[in-house]
Amino acid sequence: MAKKSDYLNKKSLVKHIDVSQYAELGKLVAAMGDTSFQARNLSRATDILDMAARDENCSTILCLAGSLVSAGLKKVIADLVNNNLVDAIVSTGAIVVDQDFFEGLGFSHYKGTPFVNDAELRELAIDRIYDHYIDEDELRLCDDAMTKIIDALPPRPHTSREIIKAMGRYLVENGKKHDGFVEACYKKNVPIFVPAFSDCSAGFGIVLHQHNRLKAGKPMVSFDSGRDFLDLTYLKMHASKDTAIFMVGGGVPKNFTQDTVVAAEVLGMHDCPMHKYAVQLTVADERDGALSGSTLKEASSWGKVDLTYEQMVFGEATITMPLIVGALFSRGAHKARKGKELAKFFNEDGLFVQPGSKAGKSRKTAAVA
Repeated sequence: MAKKSDYLNKKSLVKHIDVSQYAELGKLVAAMGDTSFQARNLSRATDILDMAARDENCSTILCLAGSLVSAGLKKVIADLVNNNLVDAIVSTGAIVVDQDFFEGLGFSHYKGTPFVNDAELRELAIDRIYDHYIDEDELRLCDDAMTKIIDALPPRPHTSREIIKAMGRYLVENGKKHDGFVEACYKKNVPIFVPAFSDCSAGFGIVLHQHNRLKAGKPMVSFDSGRDFLDLTYLKMHASKDTAIFMVGGGVPKNFTQDTVVAAEVLGMHDCPMHKYAVQLTVADERDGALSGSTLKEASSWGKVDLTYEQMVFGEATITMPLIVGALFSRGAHKARKGKELAKFFNEDGLFVQPGSKAGKSRKTAAVA
């Protein structure tokens, strides 16, 4: 029988793309604008995101779904954060915890193949993500790290944004690699939201934490997804006049972010504008009604996305995202753009507070008021 090292070794490491090294991408993507089909769509999507980056009254929200970091796009995402081209992130839990935070702990993903004996992989505690692998034993250590972080939090409901901020702090103090986007967001005051936070190693971490606290008869931490929705809606309502959404994949992050416009109206802000700029990269089909394939034009019928600057790009994200981000860097909009630091809209108790205003009520006082 094969050994784990036959599959997981230095020669098979997934290496992350550095789009800043390819200055010619800007010329390539610009030339694609004079072609047809998805090449032209990708070029126009780049134009729209470049416009958003140059719009001083606009905040950009990056939505992430799929296995992006494990597939080699960690640096592409982190570079967007480090160069002030992203002001908030809404993601699946796997990308944030099981991929980016996981690598921040010093672990790696490995190139593989879908044409493999999966029963043998199971015996070796190797998990397969289509054509690459992750060490299940290391994932368990990631679960343990999440439990440790959660154990150290005050025993009350917490948003995913608060816990991911604690994860970023943990990486600064204990991490082995310092090039992921969770740590970059912590340093740049870019909030990260994971609406379905239990669907990843954070879920295993909270399960163990709550199990232990229940047995001991002690108060415990819980996830507050409702507050996540409220907090992102507050940012949409108060952080800047306009918003851009750059959606890689679809699913919950896509709908969660688009819904903030409707939520703002529910909260009484009837003049809250739809998302002004919108780009989605997807391979999903719109004809079955699936969320990942529903077009931005469809979202406009719900009052979520303005139709002036919107573009669907139907192509696999490990190809389309590096092309677009590389072209954005070559155009240089990031050089003059200042980060919005949207995490500063929240105080130490996790409550939304306008920057520059008083610290606001404590969580205890706010609950009584």
